[in-house]
Amino acid sequence: MTTSSLPAIPRVKLGSQGLEVSALGLGCMGMSSFYGPPKDEAEMVKLIRHAVDLGVTLFDTADVYGPHTNEMLVGKALSGIRDKVQIATKFGLVTYPDGRRGIRGDPEHVRASCEASLKRLGIDCIDLYYQHRVDTKTPIEVTVGEMKKLVEEGKVKYLGLSEASPSEIRRAHAVHPITAVQIEWSLWVRDVENGIIPTCRELGIGIVPYGPLGRGFFAGIKHEELADNDIRKLAVPFFQKENLDKNKHLLECVAKLAEQKKCTTNQLALAWVMHKGAGLAVPIPGTTKVANLESNVGAVGVHLTEEEMQALEAAVPMEQVAGTRMAGPMMNSLWHFACSPPLSMPA
Repeated sequence: MTTSSLPAIPRVKLGSQGLEVSALGLGCMGMSSFYGPPKDEAEMVKLIRHAVDLGVTLFDTADVYGPHTNEMLVGKALSGIRDKVQIATKFGLVTYPDGRRGIRGDPEHVRASCEASLKRLGIDCIDLYYQHRVDTKTPIEVTVGEMKKLVEEGKVKYLGLSEASPSEIRRAHAVHPITAVQIEWSLWVRDVENGIIPTCRELGIGIVPYGPLGRGFFAGIKHEELADNDIRKLAVPFFQKENLDKNKHLLECVAKLAEQKKCTTNQLALAWVMHKGAGLAVPIPGTTKVANLESNVGAVGVHLTEEEMQALEAAVPMEQVAGTRMAGPMMNSLWHFACSPPLSMPA
């Protein structure tokens, strides 16, 4: 598929508070951190600008990506075209001088983080500001109360949460309307459909699925292609070699369906998320390659019937997925650990 033949990306409402974005966004994290060494800045600036040319308007970053360098990259890439895009960033995950990581949602940190992100991004107002993880030491009402002040001061337009449980979403929404919840959602991570998705539909809150391609699994990423410092190799059991070997047949099943549909495997997996979240979700697949970006945009033109949706879900039965989406202490910051009782994860 050539650039000229790529489908136009429609604009959609994200949530019910007035935010309008492209139906497909771009996650920028892997350009600077977590998925191996930082990529060449000039090349990433070109990629982000190319995404804008293709019709992408929603760009996702966070202060912890780098840390800080990803916000600077996004700000540089989008400088001069601010009126064409919506910038989303996050606060709350902190790295201490001794290397320990923690979560902060206290008002002082909320405000300081916002001011610092505005400066790094080189903008006057953040379009969508997320609490990256819920701080169990600070009531979410207190955190969102300070975020509300940032909206009132014109420093933030819309509020979001990431990895929050249904009850936390409700409590936050009662303080100030939440526009979007960012959560991992893909063919092999579907637990969100049992609690978060219905809650957000009820409250008129949008969903921003991260990792919609299974963090690269449905784009064909191989274990040997992962850098030694790639978080997927270090802390995502899905990507342990023995689990990737077990999960290989799932990718093969999706690939066969993609061949029948005359599209690529990543396009089919991404189209599933877009169809499943129709009217609600705007996925943000990340990439550092122009070819992958263009291929992902092609998913906008892949339309699925209910029968095709069912065939895809049957091809990736949750009970057959080997591994979990996070390991060790990192699991404790994910939304289902705030639920009672906690949801079980595939073994």
